[in-house]
Amino acid sequence: MDSDAINAFGSVFSALGTVGAFLVGFVLLRREQNREAERAEDMRRGQAARISAWVEMHRKPDGSRELAFHIHNASDMPIYEVELPMPEGGDAEFVGLVPPGQTIRRPAPASWLRSYVDPEPVEIEFLDSAGRRWTRNEQGRLTSATVESGPHALN
Repeated sequence: MDSDAINAFGSVFSALGTVGAFLVGFVLLRREQNREAERAEDMRRGQAARISAWVEMHRKPDGSRELAFHIHNASDMPIYEVELPMPEGGDAEFVGLVPPGQTIRRPAPASWLRSYVDPEPVEIEFLDSAGRRWTRNEQGRLTSATVESGPHALN
């Protein structure tokens, strides 16, 4: 082989190496950006994922039984503007604030007694401590008010 061919081969090999290094660097950068986005989403959803609501029969202090909504905030911060939308299309039950680590109980409408069998989850809407609105439906699916579906929904 003459020196021109060796130089040409070396130049092609060097160019391919440069392009390959660029592609590997780009792929690694993209993976890191995706991981960072997932971590940010997990942090953003952290408080909302710790909120739940259900309807359950409970015994009142006088010994009688009452059907009640329970809203549990297992997070370290309060949640605000808590509402329980009524499935029959009536007005929502407004609860307001649920302090951290507490369960709030509110009487359920009498119409719910007809269909009540066992404790069951109910839909809840609330603002987290950062001011983001969330909804958790009866199946436990958590959605942000700004992202109704897609990859950001949490089951």
